[in-house]
Amino acid sequence: MPLPACAIVLPAAGLARRMRGGDKLLEQVDGVPLLRRVAAQALQASDDVAVTLRPDASTRLSVIADLPLHILTLTDADEGMATSLRAGAAWAAKMPVNALMIALPDMPDINAEDFRELIVAQAQNPDHCLRAASAAGEAGHPVILPRAFFSALQDLRGDLGARDILRAHPPHLHPLSGQRAITDLDTPEDWAAWREGRG
Repeated sequence: MPLPACAIVLPAAGLARRMRGGDKLLEQVDGVPLLRRVAAQALQASDDVAVTLRPDASTRLSVIADLPLHILTLTDADEGMATSLRAGAAWAAKMPVNALMIALPDMPDINAEDFRELIVAQAQNPDHCLRAASAAGEAGHPVILPRAFFSALQDLRGDLGARDILRAHPPHLHPLSGQRAITDLDTPEDWAAWREGRG
């Protein structure tokens, strides 16, 4: 049975300053750069996957250039996360989809099965937002917003993401196994601890 129509945007226009010179989205996970790994997993759940990038992000682009992605180039990326969400919502509004998933690309434990599970769960309550959570119920990512919220996403400003939308319209929480929905890796120490935990 085909999955419900949900686009996915991967906001990858940040500078990863906390990596102190490294690029978290190019870190290797099972021999694959993280950005490519997450994008490939997303493509297993949706035909409509977009990645936001800065104009000078040639190295990030090079690791995904052969994948069937929509590349959204942001000239105003310095403003923060809102630029990625505005671009993603404007792109998704042109697509034949009912919802948009915002999937942070620095979360290496999220996989294609998780993406599909979240899309199916949100479609069961199609007028409501949905947010992944840890097994213990701690809110995390990805987040899915119905099409009715695309215009609100295009009005966002700054670096707070969709926080105000989710505060005004509390999402259903959908638990994923373990800590995968709350594991994002922003610093060299995060990466070291995560790799140690994987063995």
